[in-house]
Amino acid sequence: MRTTLTLDHDVADFLNAQSRLQGRPFKQIVNEVLRRGMTPASREPEPPRFRVVPNHGGLAPGVDPLRLDLLDDQLEAEDFAAESRR
Repeated sequence: MRTTLTLDHDVADFLNAQSRLQGRPFKQIVNEVLRRGMTPASREPEPPRFRVVPNHGGLAPGVDPLRLDLLDDQLEAEDFAAESRR
């Protein structure tokens, strides 16, 4: 069926751009977009959900979680000593 349709500028620009990008006739792009709009279930499928797999890292054997501040102090002292030697 042939008909005359007045489009808003932004809609016409979008359809023209799609026609150029896809290398298909304007008429074909308009019909495709209208068909997608008429179908309620035309939403694009959602991408698969990202899943996080937990890893039970824990502390290395011999590291006391209640004395981590001492470990931090020791590492800081070692870094300071290494910097002083340079």
